[in-house]
Amino acid sequence: MLETMGDLKRTDYCGDLRSSDAGSKVVLMGWVHRRRDHGGLIFLDLRDRSGVVQLLFNPDNRDAYAKADEARGEYVLAISGTVVMRPEGRVNPNIPTGEIEVVPDKVLVLNTSKTPPFGIANGLEPDESVRLRYRYLDLRRPEAQRNLMMRHKIVKAVRDFFDARGFCEIETPSMIKSTPEGARDYLVPSRVNPGRFYALPQSPQLFKQLLMIAGFDRYVQIARCFRDEDLRADRQPEFTQVDVEMSFVQADDVMALVEDMIREVFDETLDTKLPRPFARMTYPEAMLKFGSDKPDTRFGLGISDLTDVVRGSGFKVFASAAASGGCVRGFAVPGGGSLSRKELDDLSARAVSLGAKGLVWMVVEGDGVKSPTAKYLSDDELASITGRLGAHAGDLVLIVAGDERTAATVLGSLRLDMGARFELVKPGFSLCWVTEFPLFEYSDDQKRLVAVHHPFTSPMDEDLPLLLDGSAPAKDLLRIRAKSYDLVLNGTELGGGSIRNHRRDVQQALLDRLMIGHEEAAERFGFLLEALEYGAPPHGGIAFGLDRLVMLMTGSASIRDVIAFPKTASASCPMTGAPAEVDPEQLVELRIRTLGIREQPPK
Repeated sequence: MLETMGDLKRTDYCGDLRSSDAGSKVVLMGWVHRRRDHGGLIFLDLRDRSGVVQLLFNPDNRDAYAKADEARGEYVLAISGTVVMRPEGRVNPNIPTGEIEVVPDKVLVLNTSKTPPFGIANGLEPDESVRLRYRYLDLRRPEAQRNLMMRHKIVKAVRDFFDARGFCEIETPSMIKSTPEGARDYLVPSRVNPGRFYALPQSPQLFKQLLMIAGFDRYVQIARCFRDEDLRADRQPEFTQVDVEMSFVQADDVMALVEDMIREVFDETLDTKLPRPFARMTYPEAMLKFGSDKPDTRFGLGISDLTDVVRGSGFKVFASAAASGGCVRGFAVPGGGSLSRKELDDLSARAVSLGAKGLVWMVVEGDGVKSPTAKYLSDDELASITGRLGAHAGDLVLIVAGDERTAATVLGSLRLDMGARFELVKPGFSLCWVTEFPLFEYSDDQKRLVAVHHPFTSPMDEDLPLLLDGSAPAKDLLRIRAKSYDLVLNGTELGGGSIRNHRRDVQQALLDRLMIGHEEAAERFGFLLEALEYGAPPHGGIAFGLDRLVMLMTGSASIRDVIAFPKTASASCPMTGAPAEVDPEQLVELRIRTLGIREQPPK
């Protein structure tokens, strides 16, 4: 028979009790984590979010003993009892409460439980589809609870940091105008304005710039954002970012502030001291040395350019790439010469799958170089290649020839593969800034220039004349550098920011280069363009993914592990069934008609 709490009030959390509490009367409430019957003595581990404590039942207290005898995993209990020291031989050094146990004098069974679809106490992680279907049970697992409690501590540390430095936390709208430039918007139909739609914000970007114009020179927000895009381990359709904006600052000011914030958060929550300043490299440097704009700097295997070494080489693949404006790049893998021929062939196949026309490999031996291409290269060229890459006997050299983008993509991926295969990745946290991204890149799909970050980023001062030159060809505009900066942690982009355009003429010129005409610009961004004419101060900021930060700090494999109720890779919720069909009357009220599954939308 189920009971009520009555006037019983919890005095302590299970996991907080220690030897100093011995002799104290306590009231605990929680779930049965484990049950052990030792034939005369019954032990229950009682669990709440703080941890577990062992309860000892003996037949002397018939009522309490009988309830313990009936109790099963995940039953909800309230108990009152006395904290006692465990006798020698029953101490458990593996848990914080291992020196004590509680002898209950009263037990209330507040609720029973069906057998869960997976074990909560066995330490085994169930299949993710089952976990998300029963997320409320999955969140009972101590591992899951630790992640969310760590998230809470991180958020508090972030808020405390910015509050102490005069930032004002301001909420921006969650129903805004759709200004598509990047990922797809989630749209919300308006009932009172039929045929019109709100968009859920992908970012508070425009509003935080307007707050700078309004005079709130230090803004921060723990912002919910939404993007209708394909998902990966570190992406969700709804996510949380720490959004920051400041007036009268340069890029160095923003980066210095964020470094202080990250260091303080790590110190407060993980008791980890991060070095300062964080490493910095420009975008071209990152792409050359690491083949990525989010480099994992926990290990070496730096990529080097070999184009000058092989220019005019007898090996036509190298000579052709150098002569046509491409490049030849490679890196050395210490001890990589131990790979078998099949493993080397597999590497070549992977390089081709990533876009390379082929992969040149060389194994450095004591008396020379072993490689299918060695016969096409002179001894001087081979010596120059191995010397440039710092390769020694027993090392493996990997080289790709082609355009810069392909070489960077292929070698960057192979570098990560080799770092993992040869266990070169050092434990811990390695942060770096990547700066001076290109302002524009060319989109083959759209056949026009697009913004690398977003269309409100300021160009470097030295490159501003080129942006304002209305006659500059697209190939020259690709040389314009942005006042932008990304923060990277262990090869994952934590966030990015920039100094913004605070002059209307500069902002208008940038939109012109993106082929967003004045009429379209006025329709999509007119309120911002007008605001820039009313004394907009120089300003800049950054936004970084809170979910990603918590994922990396907790060592989780996916951001789904650090979000209370995440979506699957198909943007659905197995627990609630979202997204779901709605009542046809709602669609009528909104004046919306849906197409059949096989019905094609009009072009």
